[in-house]
Amino acid sequence: MKLVSWNVNGIRAGVKKGFVEKVMDMSADIICLQETKAQDDQVKEALEELKGYHLVSNSAIKKGYSGTAILSKEKPLDIIKDLNHSTHDGEGRLIFAEFENYFVGTTYVPNSKAGLARLDERVDWDKELLKVMKGLEKKKPVVLCGDFNVCHKEIDIARPVANYDKSPGYTQREIDGMDNFTKSGFVDTFRALHPDEVKYSWWSMRGGARAKNIGWRLDYFLVSERLMPKVNQADIWTHIEGSDHCPVIVEIED
Repeated sequence: MKLVSWNVNGIRAGVKKGFVEKVMDMSADIICLQETKAQDDQVKEALEELKGYHLVSNSAIKKGYSGTAILSKEKPLDIIKDLNHSTHDGEGRLIFAEFENYFVGTTYVPNSKAGLARLDERVDWDKELLKVMKGLEKKKPVVLCGDFNVCHKEIDIARPVANYDKSPGYTQREIDGMDNFTKSGFVDTFRALHPDEVKYSWWSMRGGARAKNIGWRLDYFLVSERLMPKVNQADIWTHIEGSDHCPVIVEIED
């Protein structure tokens, strides 16, 4: 099973940049998207040329904002959207699809925003998301991917000193949130298989950051510990363009 996660920074814009052709070349079994920036009907319309996949999307109430989607060759057994939490729902930031052997989730974790104005809300999001994951895990293993809007370790950010505890995505409270996921039995697949590799998944669109590789690793695949022995590949496809993020992937023995 090949699973791909990609923050597309607007699915309609992505389609104009060759998204459908790129996805067909990936030959993935499940494709998880974040920041679709479209309503459910618009996502469906944008992807009408992509054949062979079941589509589930979760759109924000606010038009042109946030949004997630899952494309899967196999029809999910069940779908769960959002955290069932009044503070956090309404922005289309989470979908879990249940399959025979595991749950697959995609999330677009809230950005803490300039001045860390949304940090408290984001920290609470992490706590509520972990509760949902632990609840699902009682039934079967969990795979959660997406844009977590955090660099977990120094190796995951090009300029750690300049950004630590100042910039959204690299504050200690956000790092603690990712620590809570990994300490609760969810493995960061890329870092587990590539402990010393420097690779990023997001670059600012300013100052030629991508060309200079001044980046951040914000996109992850987390899996339940008991599923990790079946993960035989995890990578970040830096060569694929079309968004300010690049896709991340895992392959899991089914």
